[in-house]
Amino acid sequence: MLKSLIKNTDYVLLISIILLFAIGTIAIFSAGYNTDVNKDEYIKQIMWMSVVFVLMIIIWAIDYKIFDIFGYILYLINIILLALVLFMPSIMGANSWFNLGGMLYQPSELMKIGVILCLSKFATMYKNMVNKKDKKKKILLIILMFFTFSIPVFLILLQPDFGTAIAFIVIAAFMLFKYGVKYRYIFLAILILILLIPLVYFFLLNPTQQERIKVFLNPQLDPLGSGYNAIQSKIAVGSGMLFGTGLLKGAQTQYGYLPIKSTDFIFSVISEEFGFIGSVVVVILFLIVLFRLIKISKYAPDDFSSFMVIGIAGLIFFHFVENIGMTIGLLPITGVPLPFVSYGGSNLITNGIAIAIALNVSARKSKNLFME
Repeated sequence: MLKSLIKNTDYVLLISIILLFAIGTIAIFSAGYNTDVNKDEYIKQIMWMSVVFVLMIIIWAIDYKIFDIFGYILYLINIILLALVLFMPSIMGANSWFNLGGMLYQPSELMKIGVILCLSKFATMYKNMVNKKDKKKKILLIILMFFTFSIPVFLILLQPDFGTAIAFIVIAAFMLFKYGVKYRYIFLAILILILLIPLVYFFLLNPTQQERIKVFLNPQLDPLGSGYNAIQSKIAVGSGMLFGTGLLKGAQTQYGYLPIKSTDFIFSVISEEFGFIGSVVVVILFLIVLFRLIKISKYAPDDFSSFMVIGIAGLIFFHFVENIGMTIGLLPITGVPLPFVSYGGSNLITNGIAIAIALNVSARKSKNLFME
């Protein structure tokens, strides 16, 4: 059994993740090199990854069918934590973190896994009932899926953390595509979301988030305030040109102009010091990860595992697109980290669990995806 698991595991996916982590660790080292506050973050990141790697091996080795039960437990625990975190002191304008002796834990991160697992289970149950005439059970499952998705999103919006809330919407969208929802319903949902934009802007976003939208459209409105991050990030990305300034030689990075450089703007550090070439390498690695996740979902042993992996693809896709998009000025700044590259324990644990689940599914399919 172990020999079969080792043979069928998607090593292209695993190696891509390891390379992203290695690039991220080097960038985190550079980001903290000339500071006293962030100087040892790369060491902490390696320590976190060591723990995550052990966790990934455990998750890879167990039968993925246990995740349907584990999903409910994880979901309920994090619903409680999402409610409790609203009463915690505000950090960077949001009640999103528990301060555990100097280490910050963000419950919305692991909730992403909980939602993916629960929605995968409910979607599988509903799909198995398509040809049955029990309408009451079908309606009940639809209601369950709606509330499973809506409750954490509502609690996260109260923090407020609009970026993370969007992550849940993208995850759900990927799973709906996998389910085969008719395009007219998808277009209708998009139209409704567009019509809701004014309501979200005026009634759900706080003044800080509204300012971010305005500054996104025109950073020069407040170049020393709300627009500062976007402007400095674009300067860093542009100054890297083709080959970069070199490790530890980026002016924006080393002289402190680039804000939140080990987390939100880690891609700006990479772009400045490793140039366009380094940036493209990161983008290609993420595209490989997404391609392999979609392929694993396609060849998954059953509907439940297929839904899980496509939900994970949605999670990685959103973080990848949003983080890079905001650093180059194409998307609003939302504080979304870059998976396996940005510094942070909660984010690293969540993404490690997600990829481990995908590797688990790939290892239990008779087709060797590594050879595909």
